[in-house]
Amino acid sequence: MDELVFVAEIGQNHNGNLSTAMEMINAAANAGATAVKFQKRVPALAVPEAQRDTPKDTPWGTMSYLKYRECLEFSKADYDIIDSYCREMVHIPWFVSVWDIPSAELMLQYANPYVKIPSAKITDLALLRYVAANHGSHQIVLSTGMSTLEEIDQAVKVLQGEDPIVLHCTSTYPCPHDEINLQVIPELAVRYPFRIGYSGHESGLAPTIGAVALGARFIERHFTLDRTMWGSDQAASVEPEGFRRLVRMCTTVANSMGDGNKEIMPGEVEPRKRLRGEVDATKDRAQ
Repeated sequence: MDELVFVAEIGQNHNGNLSTAMEMINAAANAGATAVKFQKRVPALAVPEAQRDTPKDTPWGTMSYLKYRECLEFSKADYDIIDSYCREMVHIPWFVSVWDIPSAELMLQYANPYVKIPSAKITDLALLRYVAANHGSHQIVLSTGMSTLEEIDQAVKVLQGEDPIVLHCTSTYPCPHDEINLQVIPELAVRYPFRIGYSGHESGLAPTIGAVALGARFIERHFTLDRTMWGSDQAASVEPEGFRRLVRMCTTVANSMGDGNKEIMPGEVEPRKRLRGEVDATKDRAQ
């Protein structure tokens, strides 16, 4: 069985503040995260032209939506600090969702274990081809929110030689429970010969635990220090204590799944002899 990976998706919940990002990295590591993740995009490429000049009320005043998105982005110098902090101080891997080719080019310079294609970009075949051709030792993670099976097939066709990790996802923030559709997880496992995971945006922990029971082994949840912080992703995020509980409960469920073969377990041998008055049933198996 694949080892569980728990990704604390910091995304842009840091609100462009490097000190907050480092505090979140430390909190995620203490809560049991296997890795932390950020998002990187060039706002001028990612923000649709019709939205660029739309006024946005922010903690820094009213500004255009494009300017607001630029305020959230970290620079190469910022990521150099994050890289050093994660490797030398906290000892936790980090990686990034890349939204465009320039962002991918920048992020692939770091010795990270993964690089992620976010749900919004799963149909950007130019980006997928670039990442497939240049990912090096980074394993590709593909999120599938807002996508049909045909669109996922198309993306997998580009990436299939690169052994991607495919994440079930519903891109509603926060996601109502009746839209999560966890039964897709075993369907993806049958459809694709890759590691399957789950990227959750729901409130609470129970659906993510269910995802593990259905076979997800790469778990990603948005992470925050406080859900009342500014930002559109905060309400769908998990605070440190919740993330700690999530890791503990998911690990318990994964360890409880077994192999599906019904047999007498070692701890049942003596109770069986005592309660049924039978000989040691394991002797029959040994003959």
